[in-house]
Amino acid sequence: MLTPATLLREKLTTDKPVVGIMATDLLSPVLVEIAQRSGLEYLIVDREHGCFSDEAVAHVCQTGRLADFPVLVRTVSTETSIIRRIVDLGPCGILLPNVETTAELDEARDALFMPPRGRRRPGGAGNFWMIDFHYETWRDDFEDSFIVIPQIESQAGIANVDAIASHPLVTALGVGPYDLSADLGCCWNPENPEFQASLKTIRSAADKAGKKVWIGADAEAKFREGYTFLWVGTFTSVLSGTLSTMIRNLENSGQPKSNDLPPA
Repeated sequence: MLTPATLLREKLTTDKPVVGIMATDLLSPVLVEIAQRSGLEYLIVDREHGCFSDEAVAHVCQTGRLADFPVLVRTVSTETSIIRRIVDLGPCGILLPNVETTAELDEARDALFMPPRGRRRPGGAGNFWMIDFHYETWRDDFEDSFIVIPQIESQAGIANVDAIASHPLVTALGVGPYDLSADLGCCWNPENPEFQASLKTIRSAADKAGKKVWIGADAEAKFREGYTFLWVGTFTSVLSGTLSTMIRNLENSGQPKSNDLPPA
């Protein structure tokens, strides 16, 4: 049973912050434990920009499955064979980059769902979610809980965002702020009026569909703006940022006085 996805879905029904992290440059099963022990609520493995093997992704998804911790994967595209392969590696959800039409979501549905609702041919590590392989089990325990987050990252996506948000496959709408700003011609100027208007359009579409908006990476600022489905960045960005802050604080603290030094 897809327990981690069910738990994440339940959290998304509240107004409390639901905070996760992305793995783009580093990937190891221990990151699942670090994320869980840190109080984060999900991990997304970035296969769009990360150079991770199928084996590495499957191991991280396995760790999440055994720990009841949600591990999702961002795919390269919405193409059928790509999604089929990713789902076989065992995540409890997917992040779809640059979705612009509902036709792409229909294609994703065909890759996710067993006949008669789709055309999936299951196998691999994804099978370990199942207690048996009857169609009703696939439908009730896997497919209906699986998390799908399409990212809006272009003007075409903005134009079709209401239809995308209301598509029954969609769990929440995702924002790809950097790519969206580039497509709008204001890369990277997050205060640009057209960019800000696009964010409002995405949020309005999600609100009308009764769904959350997944957004980051400045989670505290976004939470103050009313967003609750958040991510704090990548493991490397968080690590380098924390280390930079530590070094800066040490440098700004000044040299210790001689009488404060420990004895030799």
